[in-house]
Amino acid sequence: MYFCRLCNDMNLIVDAGNTLYKLAVFNGNTLVEIQRCEKQQVLQYIKQLSVSYPKITHCILSSVGSLPSQAILVLEEFTHLHVLTHRSKTPFINTYKTPQTLGPDRIALVAGAAIQFPKQNVLVIDGGSAITYDFISDNNQYKGGSISPGIAMRYKSLHSFTAKLPLLEKTAVFPMIGNSTKNAMHSGVIQGVLHEIDGVINQYKDQYTDLTIILTGGDAHFLRDRLKNDIFANSNFLLEGLNYILEFNKD
Repeated sequence: MYFCRLCNDMNLIVDAGNTLYKLAVFNGNTLVEIQRCEKQQVLQYIKQLSVSYPKITHCILSSVGSLPSQAILVLEEFTHLHVLTHRSKTPFINTYKTPQTLGPDRIALVAGAAIQFPKQNVLVIDGGSAITYDFISDNNQYKGGSISPGIAMRYKSLHSFTAKLPLLEKTAVFPMIGNSTKNAMHSGVIQGVLHEIDGVINQYKDQYTDLTIILTGGDAHFLRDRLKNDIFANSNFLLEGLNYILEFNKD
C-alpha cells in the first residue's frame, strides 16, 4: 500500500493508553504534531486540534484504556471515525489463534512493521506499561509474541506485594550489586528487564538470523543504549502504524 507524503486531507490518531492519551496529526504519512494528555484533558485537546487543523477528515481510535463518550461524539461530528478492532483491515496476515483478544496497540505495531519493513522477519518490542513482543515473518504473517510486566509495573509490584519495600521510579544509574535496599531494587528491576529483552531477542535470532528489531514505547530511549543487541528505536512507531491502518480502511 502507498499513499502520498503530503495530502489535502489530514488524519487524527487517538491512542488511549493505560496511563496517557496520545493524539497525533498526520498529513499523508508525515507526522505533523503529537500531544500527550491525561484522560480528563482529552476532550479539550481534541477540540483544540480540530480548530488548529481544519483539514482533518478522518480519525482512528485505538483504545487500550477508555475514551470519554463525549470525546467520541465530538470525533464523530468532525471526522470519519474508525475504531480499531480485530475486524479492521490490516496490511498483514493475522494467524493469531484468538484475534478477538489481540490488543489494538499490538495490531498497530505489527501494521507498522509490515509497511515499513516488508518481506523481513521483524520483532517489535514495546517498552510501555507492559513489555510486548510481536513477530511478523518475511511472508507477511503475524505469528504472535509475548507479554511481560513493564519497568514501572515491576517497581509497583515490589512495593504493593511486600510490607516494607518502597515505591521507586527508574533511574539511569544503577549498580550491578545493590549495596542498599533501594539500589538492590533498581539493580533487580532494570537489569532484569535488560536481560529479559536481550534474552528474547537472542532466542528469535537463533531461529531467524536476519531478524530486524524495532524498539518503541515510553521506555524505548531509556532501554536503547543499555541493550546489547542492535535495534531501531522509534517512539512514534505505534502512531505510525495506526495511521497506516486508517489509510488501509478508508473507503
